[in-house]
Amino acid sequence: MTTAVTPITAEMLSRLPNDARRELVDGEIIEMSPVGFEHGGIAAHIASRLLGWAEDGPGGYVGIETGCVLARNPDTVRAPDVLYISAARLASADRPSSYWEGAPDLAVEVVSPDDSAKLVRDKVRSYLRTGARLVWVVYPSSHEVIAYMPDGTALEYGETAILANEEVLPGFRCPVKELFM
Repeated sequence: MTTAVTPITAEMLSRLPNDARRELVDGEIIEMSPVGFEHGGIAAHIASRLLGWAEDGPGGYVGIETGCVLARNPDTVRAPDVLYISAARLASADRPSSYWEGAPDLAVEVVSPDDSAKLVRDKVRSYLRTGARLVWVVYPSSHEVIAYMPDGTALEYGETAILANEEVLPGFRCPVKELFM
């Protein structure tokens, strides 16, 4: 005989102790280990660049590992390494006391050595399916970024390229090589 397990909700997740990194996928808690030194540094570089751009230009919210409720019943809460939410979307929504309700405009995932291709692909699809306008997957080992858009387009940015997307991040330009330590 099997016992039905009650799915965890985003609200239940938010009340857990803040002693570990966790995401919620289809009502199940996924425990995650702390990020490594290089991973954390790359996320900080990206967040710093985006924050400077947002403060000097269009505004908005730049966060690191900020939870986003991507689905309900069962709930999915993902926390991209870095995210951006436009000022327009912030103005039309209530400030959350816990997680942002919905996908960010930009979700950034820095790939860790133990991340499987399937995990990365599932995260990208989840963000795009729920309304993200742009997802960057950052590969520290090869110093490249792949940008995914909702229409299925994927653009590769090598170390000598300039990372930009006028539709989602108007006026933002950053040499890819400057994201890496």
